[in-house]
Amino acid sequence: MSPTSPLSRRALLKSIGAGVTTLGLGAAVRPALAASAASSRTVPPFSLPKLPYAYDALEPHIDARTMEIHHAKHHQAYITNANNALAGHPDLTRRSAEEMVANLGALPESVRTVLRNNVGGHLNHALFWQVIGPKGGGAPTGELATALNRSFGSLEGFKTQFGEAAMKRFGSGWAWLSRRGGKLEVSSTANQDTPLMEGAVPLLGLDVWEHAYYLKYQNRRADYVAAFWSIVDWNAVAARFAAAG
Repeated sequence: MSPTSPLSRRALLKSIGAGVTTLGLGAAVRPALAASAASSRTVPPFSLPKLPYAYDALEPHIDARTMEIHHAKHHQAYITNANNALAGHPDLTRRSAEEMVANLGALPESVRTVLRNNVGGHLNHALFWQVIGPKGGGAPTGELATALNRSFGSLEGFKTQFGEAAMKRFGSGWAWLSRRGGKLEVSSTANQDTPLMEGAVPLLGLDVWEHAYYLKYQNRRADYVAAFWSIVDWNAVAARFAAAG
């Protein structure tokens, strides 16, 4: 995500809370938005985040060429399109990306769809790069593991539901693990929609657009979904879970 000011978590939550109140966001959306922004707040103009690992670091699970195209071309395109749309609406640059997608109805109709798709695409990909990594795999521990067991019966129960969400998403979209209040839930969204649009905090996301896997897996989405578990950075997911609490 783009650089953020070095605020403490408490100060940032207070700042976000004041902002969402000023913008008139619904009461159901405010807690999710504040929690999502607890660790970072993505403000315009947006910029491409630097990956914390090399393009080939996720091989053999995701190949280097796919990572390069996905990050440098696709993610950059969402950022460019979002910034271009915002250039004609300087008043919107007071809002963070999280605020925009959490309250789409407050955006001008002329740019609502382009911002939904491209700001959503920026947020989704920024999260995706953070929750995967070369030291991924294994199993979560601590409070996240307890919450997954409570919500899904076991880690395998969660993986089954998440995998089904990824496989049943027709066309392009995402599979998600999100936190809504004190509960965890699995869902999928079309295109570049995000759980923030529904008042939930995304913790883990899997991109099932074909550009995320087609060079290596072609039409074998199931193989891509299976490989995903070898690169999930559970420490990063746990940090998001804690921030959303």
